[in-house]
Amino acid sequence: MSPLRVIVVDDEQLAREELCYQLEQLGEVEVIAQAGNGIEALTVVERHGPDLVFLDIQMPGLTGFEVARRLLAREEDSPGLIFVTAYDQHAIEAFEVNAVDYLLKPVEASRLDQAIQRARRRLSAGPAGGQADLKDQLDRIAKLVSSRNVRRDQVAVKTGERFLLVQADEVIYASVADESINIVTGQISGTSNYRTLDDLQARLDPDVFWRVHRSHLVNINKIKEIVPWFSRNYILRMKDAKATEIPVSRSQTKRLREYLKL
Repeated sequence: MSPLRVIVVDDEQLAREELCYQLEQLGEVEVIAQAGNGIEALTVVERHGPDLVFLDIQMPGLTGFEVARRLLAREEDSPGLIFVTAYDQHAIEAFEVNAVDYLLKPVEASRLDQAIQRARRRLSAGPAGGQADLKDQLDRIAKLVSSRNVRRDQVAVKTGERFLLVQADEVIYASVADESINIVTGQISGTSNYRTLDDLQARLDPDVFWRVHRSHLVNINKIKEIVPWFSRNYILRMKDAKATEIPVSRSQTKRLREYLKL
């Protein structure tokens, strides 16, 4: 049985490398390429013609769903698609673009193996076979989302050799720095054991914690000042002791304007 030729697409390098490592442990796949954003994903898929693509959903340039729709619109056959994300609210839309599967971060080894086996069966069956079990897949993913939809009221922050528990609403912002997740509150700052911002955000209230930039997650209630920046973008000045300035990505600027009526 020949290995599945796989491409992994995620804008967070650590998440990408972790998934590649997990796939390599299965021994049934060959990771032939990686991509760090949606635009790059289309180019890499065109160049390598993979059997299967693991797609993050929230990415700069093009989202995972936009990439999927462009791949499906091509004249040549589309590769199998598996979405990997921390955001469970995207599950149904994933199947609207005929995805093979949908995995929630952090990815469990048993679920990843299950997804690979499902991909093999579906790719062997062709388009008709893939459509036939769509309802069963939707039922399964609904159960998965229900079981994983857990929010945390407290967050563990490591300072020195200790872990301090803080209320989630006390967190001012979290940022990626030196391959770790830094968390800042009004009283303390330290690191988190979550491997990616996606993992952390998935455990917090999405109405309060916004991913305003690929490297920054902010508590929308802890913004002290909004500073206009170049090209109609903004800088957020936060309510921590240092009045830390955090950039807002172009994709999140519109959402911020609408929310705050700017």
